[in-house]
Amino acid sequence: MTINLEGQVALVTGGSRGIGRAISVRLAEQGAFVYVNYRSGEEAAKETVAACQAAGGDGQALGFDVGSSESVDEAVAQIKSEKGKIDILVNNAGISKDGLFIRMKDEDWHTTLNINLNGSFYVARAAAKLMMKARTGTIINISSVVGEMGNAGQAPYVSSKAGLIGLTKSLARELASRGITVNAITPGFIETDMTAALDEKLQEEHLKAIPLSRYGKPEEIAGAVSFLASPDAKYITGQVLGVNGGMYM
Repeated sequence: MTINLEGQVALVTGGSRGIGRAISVRLAEQGAFVYVNYRSGEEAAKETVAACQAAGGDGQALGFDVGSSESVDEAVAQIKSEKGKIDILVNNAGISKDGLFIRMKDEDWHTTLNINLNGSFYVARAAAKLMMKARTGTIINISSVVGEMGNAGQAPYVSSKAGLIGLTKSLARELASRGITVNAITPGFIETDMTAALDEKLQEEHLKAIPLSRYGKPEEIAGAVSFLASPDAKYITGQVLGVNGGMYM
C-alpha cells in the first residue's frame, strides 16, 4: 500500500529516538513535513531530522516540554506561524518510573502522569484548535499494551497509558463532527534502548508471553501510525490498535 502524505504537517512528540524516531522518518518518507519534538536531547532530535531528510523528506527539531501547557502552546503557535496548520499529531512522548506501588514516591507518580497523560492532553488541545478550523486532522496517541492488561511494578506508567486510551475515546467523540479522527496504538515489547538494557533472563520471560516469540520493531509501530494518518483510515476513529505480537488479545 502506497501512502502519500505530501503537503501535510506532522508533529511527533518524543521524536528524537526509538519509536518516535521511526514514526518521524516514516511520515517524512511519505511526504509530510515533520516537527520532531524533544525535551533535552537536541542532538538526537537533529539526528532524527537528518534521517528524515535522508529518507527523502524534511523536518525540524522543536524543543519543548509536553508537561508544561505554556510551553506546548508556544510551540504550537510557532508551528502555526511557520506552516499555518497541523495535519497529524502523534503523542509519543513518555517516561516510566518503575517500582512497587507501596514504595512509590509521590514525585514519581505525578511526574509520570504529567508527561504521559497531561502532556498528551496539552498537545492535543493546542493542536485540535488548528485542526478544528481546518475541519480535518488526525491525532494518534501512543499508549501501551500494559495500559490494557496491567503490569506489576509499573503503576504510574500503566495508569497513564490506560488514561490515554480513555482520553482517545473521549476526544474521538468530541472532535468527530469537525472531521478529526483520534485513535490509539498500544505497542507491546518493542526493540528499543529500554528493552535492550533488560537482563537476558527477563528478556526470555517477556518473550514467553508473546505468541509471535519476538519483540516488535519501531518500524512496525511507525507502519501502524502511517496507516492511521492516511486517507485510507478516515473512517476509523476512537479505536485502539494493538501492535503486540499477540501478547494481549
